[in-house]
Amino acid sequence: MRGENKRSVIVGVFVFIGLAILVVGILTLGGQQKKFVKAIHLKAVFDDIGGLQTGNNIWFSGVKIGTVRKINFYGDSQVEIEMNVEEAVVDFIRKDSKATISSDGLIGNKIIVIYGGTTLAPPVQDGDRLESVMPLDTDKMMETLQVNNENLVEITADLKTLTSKLAAGEGIVGAVMTDSTLAENFRSILKNLNTASISSNKMIRELNTFTGKLNTKGNLFNDLVTDTLLVGEIRNTMESFKATAQNSEEMTEELKAITSKINSGDNAMGLLLNDKAFAQTLKSTMESTDSAAYNLNRGLEALEYTWPFRGGFKKKAKEEAKSDN
Repeated sequence: MRGENKRSVIVGVFVFIGLAILVVGILTLGGQQKKFVKAIHLKAVFDDIGGLQTGNNIWFSGVKIGTVRKINFYGDSQVEIEMNVEEAVVDFIRKDSKATISSDGLIGNKIIVIYGGTTLAPPVQDGDRLESVMPLDTDKMMETLQVNNENLVEITADLKTLTSKLAAGEGIVGAVMTDSTLAENFRSILKNLNTASISSNKMIRELNTFTGKLNTKGNLFNDLVTDTLLVGEIRNTMESFKATAQNSEEMTEELKAITSKINSGDNAMGLLLNDKAFAQTLKSTMESTDSAAYNLNRGLEALEYTWPFRGGFKKKAKEEAKSDN
């Protein structure tokens, strides 16, 4: 009897321990699955859930707030997700929040992430449907990476070919890199460009100094640019020069006409200047006139000593002498 009682006690202890472990496990799993907390039901519709399963977690701002309750087909080819969300966090989730599917780690289970929302929108209520945002398709990402890898391989091959040609001195760039003479010429060109740059900078500084002097108040150029009165006077002077030039041009035309008339020979001045025979005749006449005037003067001087006029000349001389006194 005593042995049987002992076995019964041991069995009872193991049964109690097993029941305790079962209860703890149920409570633990229930706590993880949010089975024993007050919750509301939210929904979201996706075109593709990418392997999401019932019981997967729901996260909001990095905190687990619920689990996936149910997965249903919706419409033609969409999927509706029903979510259990803790009632304690309802005030932080707004009606304009969004839901998307992500992964718990790099290769972990699928989860639903709720994000966004503004304080302008009211908190969600039981049965609300959140706007869904499709996640990146991993297969498409892998296809894109595969295409990128192929392109990278082609680029690497092209770079290998290019560097081989450069190393062999093919092409202009290869020749520049391998030919020491071209390198020296290139170095000389750079030196000349540096010298030209220094000269240009010097010229620019001198131009700045020159323009600074021109802009100095009292400078002629500055007065020409800024003094409106001086500009008016210069404009008037230029108008006077223009009028003078016009008058000179008119006078030149008139002198040209007079010269033309003189050169034509159909007038007295033209006849005097252009007719050689007339000029010779005029010269002879002038010489004859001069000779006659000379002879007349000599005759008048001789007349003073002739008898009939001697008394008159003496009388005239006495009167001139008296008037002088």
